[in-house]
Amino acid sequence: MRADRIFAYGAAAGLIGDLLLGDPRRGHPVAAFGRAAAVAESVLWRDHRGRGALHALVCAGGATGAAALAARAVRHRPAAAVALTAAATWSVVGGTSLGREARAIGGALAAGDVELARERLPHLCGRDPQALDGPQIARAVVESVAENTSDAVVGALVWGALGGVPGLVGFRAVNTLDAMVGHRSARNRRYGWASARLDDLAGWPGARLTAALAVAAGGRPREAVRAWRADADRHPSPNAGPVEAAFAGALGVRLGGTLAYAGRVEHRPVLNGEAGRDVRVTDIERAVRLSRRVSVLALGVCAAGRLAMGRRGR
Repeated sequence: MRADRIFAYGAAAGLIGDLLLGDPRRGHPVAAFGRAAAVAESVLWRDHRGRGALHALVCAGGATGAAALAARAVRHRPAAAVALTAAATWSVVGGTSLGREARAIGGALAAGDVELARERLPHLCGRDPQALDGPQIARAVVESVAENTSDAVVGALVWGALGGVPGLVGFRAVNTLDAMVGHRSARNRRYGWASARLDDLAGWPGARLTAALAVAAGGRPREAVRAWRADADRHPSPNAGPVEAAFAGALGVRLGGTLAYAGRVEHRPVLNGEAGRDVRVTDIERAVRLSRRVSVLALGVCAAGRLAMGRRGR
C-alpha cells in the first residue's frame, strides 16, 4: 500500500477513535512525553537561550526520531503502518477532550455555578480563573476552543500529511514544549524562547488552514473573512490571531480584551469588535460544534492533499 493511502486511512481511523473515545484514560503518550521533558528541563535549565534550544532539540528531536524509527520498522507491512498512523493520530489529536472540557465549563456557567467553572477552567487554558467573572470565563473558553482546534487537531493533521507519523509526533512534541516552557514567565523568558519560536513556525500552516475552514464552516463567511483580514495581525500571537479572529467573525462575537495569566494582566486588542457582540454561555456550544466541523474538514483536506502529493510524486 502506498504511503499516501496509509496516511489517509490511518488518520481517518485515528480521528474517528478520538471522536468516539477521546484521549486515552491512562498511559497517554503526550503525558509521558511531558514527564520526560520535565526531567530534561530539570537537568538542562539555565537562564539562557542556548540551553533552552538544546532542551527543544533533545525533546522534540528525540520524539520525532523515535517516531521515524517506528515508522521505518513497519514500512513493508501496510496493515501495521496504518495501525501505527491511527494510533499516533489518536494520541496527538485532542478535539473530543477539548469539547468535553468546554461543555463542562459551559454547563457550570449555565447552572450559575461560577466557582465550579473557575475550578475547571485550568483544564482548558492557563488563565487565572479567580480574576474572571462568568462572561469572561465564557469568552476564555471560546478563545481556547478556537486556538486549540488549530493546536490540538488541524496542525497535527497538516504535519501528518507532510511527514507521516514523525510529522504527527513532532508537531505535538513542539506544541507540548511550548505549553510547558514557551510562556513568557520570568523563569522561562529566555529558556523557553526556542520552544516558543519553534511552535510559531510549526503552527503557521495549521493556523491558516483552521482559519480558512472556520470561514467555510461557520455560516458567516463574509464576516469571518472580514474579521480575519482586519484583526488577525493585531493579536500578539502570529497563529492564534487568524484562528481567533476567524472564529469571532464566524460566531458573530467579540474576542480578546483584558485577561490575566498567573497574576500578570494583559490588554489584548478586541477581535471582531465592530460587528460582534459579547460572548454568551450558549456560544460555547456553538464554538465546540464549529471546532468539530473544522476538524472533519481538515481531515478531508489533509488526506486529499497527501493523496495528490502521492500522485504527483509517481
